[in-house]
Amino acid sequence: MTTEGARVFREAWIAGVRKHFPGEPKPGYVTPWEQTPDWEREAAGAVYEQVRQLLELSGGHASRLSREQKSRFVATSWTAQMFKHFEDPKPGYVADWPDLPDWQRETDSDIFEAVENSLE
Repeated sequence: MTTEGARVFREAWIAGVRKHFPGEPKPGYVTPWEQTPDWEREAAGAVYEQVRQLLELSGGHASRLSREQKSRFVATSWTAQMFKHFEDPKPGYVADWPDLPDWQRETDSDIFEAVENSLE
């Protein structure tokens, strides 16, 4: 896992939250990288790597996925990390994609696209 990839993920998350969250987001949603907990940095890096690998293994054609498909991939990858890092994660941490709020779905799409852009 590269710190650079994890930071791309985190910065895209913060930008997405600021763009899509209705109202004022919880402070934890926009915590700067330097104050992000180690488990969250590790999870961000792992999801970045999964998106990077999907793009690589598809010969770059995964960029043709719809925004919904991109969002679902990021959300599912994140959920797997929550099960890795927490014995009994909060239900909101492992909610299925249809149960996520719209702002989170949009942010997850933005994260996928930020990973794409970081590879160009």
